[in-house]
Amino acid sequence: MRSCVLAAEADLAGFRAAARVLLRDGIAPSEVGWSVRDAAVAPLAFGDADAALGQAGAGPDAQADRDPDAGPDAAARRVPADFVALCRDVVLHRDPQRFARLYRLLWRLCHEPSLRHDALDAEMALARRMAQAVRRDIHKMRAFVRFRPVDEPGHDTPLHVAWFEPQHHILETNAPFFERRFAGMRWAILTPERSVRWDGRALQFGPGGVRADAPAADAGEAMWLTYYRSIFNPARLKLRAMENEMPRRYWRNLPEAALIAPLAAEANARRAAMIEAPATVPRRRIVPLAPAPRSIAADAALPVEVRGAAWAAERDRASHCRECPIGEHATQTVWGEGPIGARVMLVGEQPGDREDLEGRPFVGPAGQLLARAIQRLGWERRALYLTNAVKHFKYEPRGRRRMHKTAAQREADACAHWLEREIALVAPGVIVALGATAARQLLGHALPVQKARGQWFTRADGRRVLVTLHPSALLRGDPAALGPSFDAWVDDLSRAGSVSARDLDSDPTAGTPR
Repeated sequence: MRSCVLAAEADLAGFRAAARVLLRDGIAPSEVGWSVRDAAVAPLAFGDADAALGQAGAGPDAQADRDPDAGPDAAARRVPADFVALCRDVVLHRDPQRFARLYRLLWRLCHEPSLRHDALDAEMALARRMAQAVRRDIHKMRAFVRFRPVDEPGHDTPLHVAWFEPQHHILETNAPFFERRFAGMRWAILTPERSVRWDGRALQFGPGGVRADAPAADAGEAMWLTYYRSIFNPARLKLRAMENEMPRRYWRNLPEAALIAPLAAEANARRAAMIEAPATVPRRRIVPLAPAPRSIAADAALPVEVRGAAWAAERDRASHCRECPIGEHATQTVWGEGPIGARVMLVGEQPGDREDLEGRPFVGPAGQLLARAIQRLGWERRALYLTNAVKHFKYEPRGRRRMHKTAAQREADACAHWLEREIALVAPGVIVALGATAARQLLGHALPVQKARGQWFTRADGRRVLVTLHPSALLRGDPAALGPSFDAWVDDLSRAGSVSARDLDSDPTAGTPR
């Protein structure tokens, strides 16, 4: 029987060296006994298990590299790289037979090459479960360590001390994580087997301790418990899920764990109180505008001067609108422009970047395309009323640019009353809906613009609406097809130019209403 004594519970480097020698000498797993010296001895450097674990002839410092008896069988002792990672975790497990299990797997990998492809092997599956348990314990230690400050003579800053009871031998491998996380403070972690201390320069390992060695609760902990109690939400309480993430074995060292039982007991009553409580009134950053006085209600029969004064008042009111989030980030409200009583009103979707900066509708790239169409049709822009269904520019920043983003339906609905006021005050003969958003807001329901383009529809108030594409849709299309698409779009618009308010009342050929 060959006896192998390792220097510490997590002596991966010692196991690697011993396994190389055992493989070289052909010692079977049944002929090896593994043991560990007293854990109180000073730790070795925590093992660098490189990809050469179990390889005779891997690394210039290995004795087997210089052993003339290594022979041609050295290649047969190569093991998969993932077994090296498995060893790093399994040697930290508390199972006293872990080294024997690993050496048996190593022996089998060298003598049974098919093992590395056997996903159902019982011994390999057990080793993977052990590795998973170690990784979980490492994660839980990082999540559940609680430091408490202790004043030390001769130091200006306190020493933060924590007590933790790991399931496995993970202190040494976890210490560098705490070194990086708390590099700016002095700290120490005590466990029943080992302890580690960081003085700001180096990690120092020592013997373990007892729970009484850790400091008692302080004022900071009382503040933490107050915060923990205040954020408890009884409607989201799931004890089984909580215990899965925070097993009960860790509770005795967590100060907040003492609150779990009473808070859970009160959860049903608090949940019922939350359900029965009246709805909270939302707080608005800006007080809503008062409703417009009835005296300025628009009507086509009112004189143009009266409607013009009401229109100016509505424009000023809209400049303060914050009924949806878009207005909070836009430069300004983009109100419509054009004469009161215009024969044709064109309604787009929302302002773009240029419109937002200048405060005028249809002055950006889409507006330039519209200007070309107006010129071809022989219309006068100053005789048209141009506006948008949404009055603010919605965008998302990309570097230094502000990219257009389609307004949500609730945001468009927040602007609906402004558009209706414009229609009532301007009293156009016909309305042209440019795009899907405009068509929906004008008609009250969605419709496929590609199929409906060039057709007339009737609003609930009796006004006629011609539906067509928004000019930006042409700009987003294939550049090679812009010419034909533009011609077809101008043909759509031309239908509005041949229809006046008098024609709509008397000419049955102006279009079939829906």
